[in-house]
Amino acid sequence: MAKTAAKKGTSDWVAADLEQAIHEHRLPPGTKLGEDEIAEAYTTSRTTVRAALQALAHRRLVELKRNRGAFVAQPTVREAREVFEARAMLEPRTTRSATQRMTDDAFARLQAHIDAEHQALDDGDSGRALYLSGHFHIEIARIADQSTIEAFISELVSRSSLIIALYWHRRAALCESQAHHALMEAFRTRDADLAEDLMKSHLLDLVASLDLRNRTSIPASLKEALGR
Repeated sequence: MAKTAAKKGTSDWVAADLEQAIHEHRLPPGTKLGEDEIAEAYTTSRTTVRAALQALAHRRLVELKRNRGAFVAQPTVREAREVFEARAMLEPRTTRSATQRMTDDAFARLQAHIDAEHQALDDGDSGRALYLSGHFHIEIARIADQSTIEAFISELVSRSSLIIALYWHRRAALCESQAHHALMEAFRTRDADLAEDLMKSHLLDLVASLDLRNRTSIPASLKEALGR
C-alpha cells in the first residue's frame, strides 16, 4: 500500500502511514491502536480510522479483537515459519524471472533502493533501512512482471516485518547488505541461475537471524511512534 498514491486524509493514506510505521518497527507487535488516538493524530474521523484498520486487518498486519479494539498483529512461531517457507517457494523463481526481464531502468530503481537503505543505516535509522530492504524484494517481484505473485510477496514481506520485530536476535544479519549487493551483481550480468541461488541463500540467512521461540513485544506509545 503506497502512501504517495493515496490522497492525504483518506483511509488509504492513514492505512499506508500506519503500515509504514509497522514496517519500520515504530509500532511493534501488540501495540494497541486506539481509534480516538489515531483520529486525533491524523486530524481525521473515527470512521476513516476504522476503515484504515479494516484494510490493515485484511493484510493481516492488524488484529481486530471483539470488545478490545485493534492491535498490531503478533505472528505465532508457526505463522513465522509458514511465511518464510512461502517466501522460499516464491521468491527464488521470481528473482530468476526478474533477472531475465531486467532493463537498465529497472536496475537503476533497485540501485536507488540500495542507496537509500545505505543512507538510512548511515543515519542510524534501522527501521527505515528495514522498510527499504523489504521493498527491495517487492520491487524484484514487480520487475518480474507477475502481478499475482507480486501481491503475494508484498503481503509476505509485510508480515515478515512483524516477525522480525518479534523474533529478531541477530540484527547484523539484516543490516549487512552483502546479500543485496551480490544480487545486484547477478542482475547486472543477467545471470538468472546465480540470482535464483542467491535469493535462496538470502532467505535462509534471514530465517537463521530469527529466534523462533514464543514471545511478545513491548507496545509503543502511539503518539510517539507516529511522530504526531
